[in-house]
Amino acid sequence: MRLILIRHGETPSNVAGALDTAVPGAPLTPLGRRQAAALPPVLTIERIAAVHASPLVRTQLTAAPLAAARGLDVVVTDGLEEIAAADLEMRTDEASVAAYADTVAAWIGGDLTAAMPGGADGHAFFERYDAAVRGIAAGHGDDATVVAISHGAAIRTFAARHGGPPEARLLNTGAVVLEGSPYAGWAVTRWSRDPLGGGHLAGAVAVDPTGDPDPV
Repeated sequence: MRLILIRHGETPSNVAGALDTAVPGAPLTPLGRRQAAALPPVLTIERIAAVHASPLVRTQLTAAPLAAARGLDVVVTDGLEEIAAADLEMRTDEASVAAYADTVAAWIGGDLTAAMPGGADGHAFFERYDAAVRGIAAGHGDDATVVAISHGAAIRTFAARHGGPPEARLLNTGAVVLEGSPYAGWAVTRWSRDPLGGGHLAGAVAVDPTGDPDPV
């Protein structure tokens, strides 16, 4: 099957550079709503069987225009949520953002024993994200195309395990396409860093101390 993982649209927390990972999370900004509205025409050629979203508000708002255009419901799926910031939740200072980014980088690099300050390690992240993807795949045939609206750090970490470029970033409504299955294995076949509607929708990108886009 084809699994299209799309990062949610821009939120006020993205603009502020805040580590906003808890439920329900922030809504979309006006730009975020435009990014979400741009998804249906961009994905016209895709025969989408289902549209999934994480339990956070921003992913469901991003998914809504696409689901409505296809006559589908948004399927809220536990496990697709962002990597929890734990003790760093809603922090904006450089040290906290760097600590979050360093932990994510450690997982992408293969060190799953690293833990978010006050939170889970990489093993726990993959256990819940893999379970979510298995559940999505189990509900569809081998030739299905499914969209899941998720979160930047979570998508990058999951995709890196399946051939995605470790240093690649993902702007709001950027997308990663994987083909395969949880049992035969996944392979990243496309990485769209910029918003699917085009670079003009990128807007102002919050950055961490290394100059990389915000991780959530």
